[in-house]
Amino acid sequence: MPQVEIKIGGRNFEVACQDGEEQFLMTAAAMLDVEASSLSTQVGRMPESRMLLMAGLLLADRTAGLEDKVREAEGKLAQMQAQLETAQSTSGSVERVEVPVMPAEALDTMADFALRAEALADEVEAKTAG
Repeated sequence: MPQVEIKIGGRNFEVACQDGEEQFLMTAAAMLDVEASSLSTQVGRMPESRMLLMAGLLLADRTAGLEDKVREAEGKLAQMQAQLETAQSTSGSVERVEVPVMPAEALDTMADFALRAEALADEVEAKTAG
């Protein structure tokens, strides 16, 4: 079982851990050290047990806040998944909309009207310009 030396709040500790757990222990100790160092700066020197207790409580509080946020995010995710499933289940019953097709002779008539309108516009323009 490996022994790891960690530093928390300016104090060294030797801690045993399982093989392969060293990095996790170092990361956890670093988090605890940040809180303990902050406490030491704010409060000054305090007994080791009190420093560790307070730093642990600060981390626990932060963790509880993050867990609340995770639960909230999971709830929102569940709502969105339900909405998505509802949307997907109703997409199979899409209402069919038919667009009428204009007959070719109607298109020809409209094109003829457009040509006549352009000719009239040109004629009016010529009379007003001249």
